Formats: sequence, C-alpha cells, structure tokens
Amino acid sequence: MNPSPCRLIRKSFLVPVLALFLSCVSGAADAKRPNVLFIISDDLNNSLGCYDRPLMKTPNIDRLAARGVRFDHAYCAFSLCGPSRNSFLTGLYPNSTGILANAQIFRQTIPSRVSLPQAFRQQGYFAARVGKLYHYNVPNSIGTTGHDDPASWEVETNPAGVDRLDEEPLIYSLTPGQFGGTLSWHASENPDEKHTDGLEAADAEWILERCAKHPERPFFLAVGFFRPHTPYVAPKAYFQMYPQEQMPVVQGVAEDQKDIPKAALMSYKKEQDKLTDDLRRQARQAYYASVSFMDAQAGRVLAALDRLGLRDNTIVVFTSDHGYQLGEHGLWQKQSLFEESARVPLIMAGPGVGAPGSVAASPVGLIDLYPTLAELCGVKPPAVLQGQSLAPMLKDVTVTGRGWALTQVVRGGGFKRFGASPSVGDNVRCFFGCSLRIDHWRYTEWDEGREGRELYDHDADPSEITNLAEDPGKAAAVAELSGKLREAVKSTFPADGKTPELRPDNWAPNLTNP
Repeated sequence: MNPSPCRLIRKSFLVPVLALFLSCVSGAADAKRPNVLFIISDDLNNSLGCYDRPLMKTPNIDRLAARGVRFDHAYCAFSLCGPSRNSFLTGLYPNSTGILANAQIFRQTIPSRVSLPQAFRQQGYFAARVGKLYHYNVPNSIGTTGHDDPASWEVETNPAGVDRLDEEPLIYSLTPGQFGGTLSWHASENPDEKHTDGLEAADAEWILERCAKHPERPFFLAVGFFRPHTPYVAPKAYFQMYPQEQMPVVQGVAEDQKDIPKAALMSYKKEQDKLTDDLRRQARQAYYASVSFMDAQAGRVLAALDRLGLRDNTIVVFTSDHGYQLGEHGLWQKQSLFEESARVPLIMAGPGVGAPGSVAASPVGLIDLYPTLAELCGVKPPAVLQGQSLAPMLKDVTVTGRGWALTQVVRGGGFKRFGASPSVGDNVRCFFGCSLRIDHWRYTEWDEGREGRELYDHDADPSEITNLAEDPGKAAAVAELSGKLREAVKSTFPADGKTPELRPDNWAPNLTNP
C-alpha cells in the first residue's frame, strides 16, 4: 500500500528531527542501559490465550509471555482510563494525583511532578509516543494529542485510520451516533494497515528502525493501541475467528445480583437495557475480534524489535489501563470493582527478567511500573513513589512483595474535581468504592462501608458470585480485611492527607523544571 501524502509529509519532516534528537544526549548516555518498549492496550481485560483463555487467538502476546514473566494478579489503581493512566505514569495513586475523572492531566494538579517517560528523558533516554498513553476521548480524539503531556515525549505520532475517518457511519451502536462510551461495533472491509492501530504499528516500526541506527542512546518507546476500546472496529477477518454462535452469554445475572450492594452495580448504563442475547453475542464477538486485531499489531512491533537486533537489550512491557466487563454481574465495560474490571494483563520480558514463561502469583499493581522500570534501567526516580519495585519478583516469581493491590472508583456525579473526601454536586452525593485484592480474598467497601461491603473468596469462588460480607462466619475476616483496606487507602494520599486541587489550565510545559 502506498503511504498517503500527508503521512509522507509528516515522516519526511520528522526524520531529520528524529535523527537530531537521537544524536543529542542531555546527560552522559550509556549504551548498555536497556531500552524500554512499553505497549499498552485500551480497555483490555485478561482475554488473552496466555491467561488461560483457550477461546482467544492472541499468538503474539502469548509468545511474549512465553519468553518473559506473566503477572497473574495485576490490577489497576482506578478502573477508568484517565485516572489509571495518570496514576501509573506518575507513580502515584489517584488520591495523590488529584485525577479522578477523564479529560484531565496531572499538570493541572501536581504540575511539577516528573512523569515516568520524562524521568527517562531527563537522564539521557530518547522518549517517543505512538498513540494513546494519557487520556484520549475515543474515538473523537484519535488523530490528535488527546489530553497528553508534552514534557513526556520528544517525538509523538497521532495517526488516524479508516476506523476514525471513514467508517463511523457504518458502526452499529446501542445509542445511534454515540461510540466511545456506548457498546458499538463494526466488521470492517478494510485491511489492518488502513486502521489506526495498523498505522500505529507502522509508526512504531519506523521509530525503532531509526533507534537501531543510534545504539549509543537508549530509548523509551511507548505504543498505545486504541483497541479493544469501543467502538469495536476491526477487519472482518478477525470477526470470522470468533463465530457468533459460539460466543458465551453470562447466565444467572438476576440471582447473582441479589447479594451485591447497589453501589457496585452503578456502572450499568440504561441503553444496555436494549441488549438481547443475540446482541450480547455480537458484542463479545466484536470485542474478541478487536483484541486479536490489536495482538496482530503488537506482533508487528515485536517482530521489528527482533528484526532490528534490539530484542536482547530491550525491556518489553505489555499491559492495559484497566479491565473490562463483558456481561458478568450484568455489567459491561469498566468502572466497577469486580475482578473483570480491576484486573489487567501484565507481561514483562527482557534484561532483568528471570526464567522464561514464569508466572508471578502475588498481587501487584500498575502503580509498580514506575519504580520497576527505574530500577531496571538505572534511572533515578522522584523521591516519592507509591508503588513497589517488581525487580525482585521478575528474578524470582516466588517473591511475594507487599502482597496486595488496591483499586478504587467513584460514584455519584455532577463534579469535575475531588478532594480527600468526595464532594456534593448537583444534589448527588459522591463517594468512593475501594477494593483490596490480598491472598485469596477480594474485599470491597463502598463509602467506607456505609453503602455496602463485598467479600469474595477466590479459592472457592473465582467468579465472585457469592458475597460473604454479611456471613456471620466471616465476621473476623471482614474486620481484619477492613483494617488492611483502610491502612492501604491511607497510604495512597500525599503526606498532608489531602488530594491535590484541580487547577485551571494555566500550566506551561517545562521539561527540566516543571
């Protein structure tokens, strides 16, 4: 396929600029320091073959897991794109970033914070972004910088493919004309390379080719694929991998919901009342198709790493911003605290990683990525990081680390900012839900228990069907876990105990002294 004129212009302009960036080093560069290839998928749960999902066809990510370490219990800090991404890219929990909603950036709350890629830039790395790393309004912001942080990157590419530019009129949606927050899908007649994620893979290959020509400077390349975020748009061939009649439909929802607090089900959207079993099968087919399409694009980037001789000195991270519901408990999409929404895939491979194909079982979080990559690459991090380094677990997967992971969401509406305590807006009371994953338990409190509690025993009930929080026989466990949850939540705030205020858009990008 011949590249479009606009892409040729963009590349012809950026090639000399990129070469200049790669050849200039702000500090003493060490070619032996490992590179980082950070691949993140949008709205991806653990629907991958390597996570014991035999229905899924994800050969490229499965191969990455086979040569690296797979974390079996990894969790987001907040099951919504913007808060989650601002969290792991700053190394702080949402209660310390002040970002608890979409369409915001941490520079509005803690403008002097040095982000993960910015720390690498400041210490000699070339940092580039392809696609979505911070929050974007999807699909409307595809092809723009979204709610990005300019100080994090030297080079950015923001391709937009046929899924954004041409095919939106063809997309089926539960709410016609709405795609980003609504279940919506389309089996495209166009090939991979014309879609946004296909264009991203090509851009990533292009950047890696130029990085390979300048081995004297290590790189931090972040590739943010948009799929499987709604609308689930992928080439038709990927839909054909998942025959609609074979798609499972969650059963027994009404009975399951009887012991679930109302707050836990508030991520449900009214338009989902339109879902029939046939539509549920179509939606799941489209989600799976989008996952396999994304896997193919990730495979192109990983193959380029091999082809260019960069694999041996590159740490590869593959993950997602949060999980995703596909009808479990009657819920779809995100913003719940059930396992499907809080759990994410996390795979790491490369220098500093132990036995290939190892599986780490202890709970970890995306919050742990900043300290981990900083340690593995010899990058000095900020004084305060709220996660743990996973380097010991990467060398020996039997290491337990701190042994817990915390996820939160907010309930209520009518506000754009939050303090240490949820505020009131539009006469709707706002409150938090916080969930602790520890040992074989998931323990959740809504508004510190005032709006309900949940306790699930994953040894006996991995699908979280039976809420044990009101079982008298589990009172001691609830009391102990409540204390641990509150201790964990306390650790997510700044030293002064106050969530930073959201400020007006009056900050200016500053690489070295933000």
